[in-house]
Amino acid sequence: MSYLLDTNVFIQAKNLHYGLDFCPAFWDWLIENGAAGRVFSIDKVADEIAAGDDELTDWAKQNGGSLFRQTDATVFTQFGVVSTWAINQQYEPAAINTFLQVADFYLISHALAGRHVVVTHEVITNSTKRIKIPNVCIDLGVRFITPYEMLRIERARFVLGAST
Repeated sequence: MSYLLDTNVFIQAKNLHYGLDFCPAFWDWLIENGAAGRVFSIDKVADEIAAGDDELTDWAKQNGGSLFRQTDATVFTQFGVVSTWAINQQYEPAAINTFLQVADFYLISHALAGRHVVVTHEVITNSTKRIKIPNVCIDLGVRFITPYEMLRIERARFVLGAST
Protein backbone atom coordinates (compact mmCIF):
# COMPACT_ATOMS: atom_id res chain seq x y z
CA MET A 1 0.00 0.00 0.00
CA SER A 2 1.28 3.47 -0.83
CA TYR A 3 0.10 6.71 0.72
CA LEU A 4 -0.32 10.04 -1.02
CA LEU A 5 -0.15 13.02 1.35
CA ASP A 6 -2.26 16.17 1.06
CA THR A 7 -0.72 19.58 1.75
CA ASN A 8 -2.61 19.88 5.04
CA VAL A 9 -0.80 16.81 6.42
CA PHE A 10 2.52 18.65 6.23
CA ILE A 11 1.21 22.02 7.39
CA GLN A 12 -0.78 20.73 10.34
CA ALA A 13 2.09 18.46 11.39
CA LYS A 14 4.42 21.46 11.43
CA ASN A 15 1.96 23.76 13.19
CA LEU A 16 0.48 21.33 15.71
CA HIS A 17 1.53 17.82 16.70
CA TYR A 18 4.87 17.17 15.00
CA GLY A 19 6.73 20.48 14.97
CA LEU A 20 10.04 20.36 13.15
CA ASP A 21 11.74 21.65 16.29
CA PHE A 22 10.42 19.09 18.78
CA CYS A 23 9.40 15.95 16.86
CA PRO A 24 12.07 15.25 14.26
CA ALA A 25 11.18 11.54 14.30
CA PHE A 26 7.96 12.22 12.36
CA TRP A 27 9.86 14.04 9.63
CA ASP A 28 12.56 11.35 9.54
CA TRP A 29 9.80 8.74 9.20
CA LEU A 30 8.41 10.62 6.18
CA ILE A 31 11.85 10.76 4.53
CA GLU A 32 12.56 7.10 5.23
CA ASN A 33 9.19 5.90 3.96
CA GLY A 34 9.37 8.26 1.00
CA ALA A 35 12.69 6.71 -0.02
CA ALA A 36 11.07 3.27 0.32
CA GLY A 37 8.19 4.35 -1.96
CA ARG A 38 5.47 3.87 0.66
CA VAL A 39 4.74 7.49 1.49
CA PHE A 40 4.92 10.40 -0.91
CA SER A 41 3.22 13.46 -2.22
CA ILE A 42 3.24 15.38 -5.47
CA ASP A 43 4.84 18.36 -7.15
CA LYS A 44 1.71 20.51 -6.76
CA VAL A 45 1.73 19.92 -2.99
CA ALA A 46 5.41 20.91 -2.94
CA ASP A 47 4.40 24.11 -4.74
CA GLU A 48 1.77 24.87 -2.09
CA ILE A 49 4.32 24.23 0.66
CA ALA A 50 6.84 26.49 -1.10
CA ALA A 51 4.28 29.31 -1.08
CA GLY A 52 4.46 29.29 2.73
CA ASP A 53 8.08 30.45 2.64
CA ASP A 54 8.82 29.13 6.13
CA GLU A 55 10.70 26.33 7.91
CA LEU A 56 8.47 23.73 6.23
CA THR A 57 9.43 25.16 2.84
CA ASP A 58 13.10 24.79 3.77
CA TRP A 59 12.54 21.21 4.99
CA ALA A 60 10.74 20.26 1.77
CA LYS A 61 13.52 21.75 -0.39
CA GLN A 62 16.21 19.88 1.57
CA ASN A 63 14.42 16.55 2.04
CA GLY A 64 11.70 16.29 -0.56
CA GLY A 65 13.68 14.61 -3.32
CA SER A 66 12.06 11.19 -3.06
CA LEU A 67 8.90 12.51 -1.41
CA PHE A 68 7.39 14.77 -4.08
CA ARG A 69 6.65 13.01 -7.36
CA GLN A 70 6.17 14.75 -10.68
CA THR A 71 2.89 14.73 -12.57
CA ASP A 72 3.39 12.55 -15.64
CA ALA A 73 1.45 11.07 -18.56
CA THR A 74 -0.15 8.32 -16.44
CA VAL A 75 -1.67 11.02 -14.24
CA PHE A 76 -2.81 13.12 -17.21
CA THR A 77 -5.09 10.28 -18.27
CA GLN A 78 -7.06 10.71 -15.03
CA PHE A 79 -7.59 14.48 -15.35
CA GLY A 80 -10.68 13.92 -17.48
CA VAL A 81 -12.21 11.54 -14.96
CA VAL A 82 -11.72 13.95 -12.07
CA SER A 83 -12.75 17.10 -13.94
CA THR A 84 -15.85 15.43 -15.40
CA TRP A 85 -16.83 14.34 -11.91
CA ALA A 86 -16.44 17.91 -10.57
CA ILE A 87 -18.39 19.50 -13.43
CA ASN A 88 -21.26 17.03 -13.10
CA GLN A 89 -21.82 17.68 -9.40
CA GLN A 90 -23.92 20.41 -7.82
CA TYR A 91 -21.00 22.64 -6.80
CA GLU A 92 -20.97 26.36 -7.44
CA PRO A 93 -18.96 27.36 -10.53
CA ALA A 94 -16.35 29.12 -8.36
CA ALA A 95 -15.84 25.92 -6.34
CA ILE A 96 -15.29 23.88 -9.51
CA ASN A 97 -12.96 26.49 -10.96
CA THR A 98 -10.88 26.62 -7.79
CA PHE A 99 -10.75 22.83 -7.45
CA LEU A 100 -9.46 22.37 -10.99
CA GLN A 101 -6.58 24.75 -10.25
CA VAL A 102 -5.31 23.50 -6.87
CA ALA A 103 -3.26 20.52 -5.74
CA ASP A 104 -6.33 18.52 -4.65
CA PHE A 105 -7.30 17.95 -8.30
CA TYR A 106 -3.81 16.64 -9.08
CA LEU A 107 -3.64 14.62 -5.87
CA ILE A 108 -6.81 12.70 -6.69
CA SER A 109 -5.66 12.19 -10.29
CA HIS A 110 -2.38 10.75 -8.97
CA ALA A 111 -4.31 8.50 -6.58
CA LEU A 112 -6.49 7.15 -9.40
CA ALA A 113 -3.51 6.61 -11.69
CA GLY A 114 -1.46 4.73 -9.10
CA ARG A 115 -4.19 3.28 -6.88
CA HIS A 116 -2.76 5.12 -3.87
CA VAL A 117 -4.48 5.88 -0.57
CA VAL A 118 -5.00 9.61 -0.06
CA VAL A 119 -4.00 10.92 3.37
CA THR A 120 -5.73 14.12 4.43
CA HIS A 121 -7.20 15.99 7.37
CA GLU A 122 -10.19 17.04 5.27
CA VAL A 123 -13.62 15.68 6.13
CA ILE A 124 -16.76 15.10 4.11
CA THR A 125 -18.97 18.14 3.69
CA ASN A 126 -22.31 18.94 2.08
CA SER A 127 -21.25 22.45 1.09
CA THR A 128 -21.56 23.49 -2.55
CA LYS A 129 -18.98 26.26 -2.03
CA ARG A 130 -15.87 24.06 -1.84
CA ILE A 131 -14.96 20.63 -3.18
CA LYS A 132 -13.37 18.49 -0.48
CA ILE A 133 -11.05 15.55 -1.10
CA PRO A 134 -13.17 12.96 0.78
CA ASN A 135 -16.26 13.78 -1.29
CA VAL A 136 -14.35 13.21 -4.52
CA CYS A 137 -12.66 10.07 -3.20
CA ILE A 138 -15.93 8.46 -2.16
CA ASP A 139 -17.56 9.00 -5.54
CA LEU A 140 -14.50 7.93 -7.54
CA GLY A 141 -13.67 4.89 -5.40
CA VAL A 142 -10.39 6.20 -3.99
CA ARG A 143 -9.54 5.21 -0.43
CA PHE A 144 -8.74 8.07 1.95
CA ILE A 145 -7.61 8.10 5.57
CA THR A 146 -6.30 10.52 8.18
CA PRO A 147 -2.58 10.84 8.93
CA TYR A 148 -3.19 9.19 12.31
CA GLU A 149 -4.77 6.17 10.65
CA MET A 150 -1.78 5.91 8.30
CA LEU A 151 0.68 6.08 11.20
CA ARG A 152 -1.23 3.38 13.09
CA ILE A 153 -1.50 1.10 10.06
CA GLU A 154 2.23 1.49 9.42
CA ARG A 155 3.01 1.08 13.14
CA ALA A 156 5.06 4.26 13.24
CA ARG A 157 6.76 4.82 16.60
CA PHE A 158 8.20 8.11 17.77
CA VAL A 159 9.78 7.29 21.12
CA LEU A 160 12.31 8.98 23.35
CA GLY A 161 15.51 7.18 24.20
CA ALA A 162 16.95 3.97 22.85
CA SER A 163 14.59 1.70 20.93
CA THR A 164 14.08 -1.85 22.13
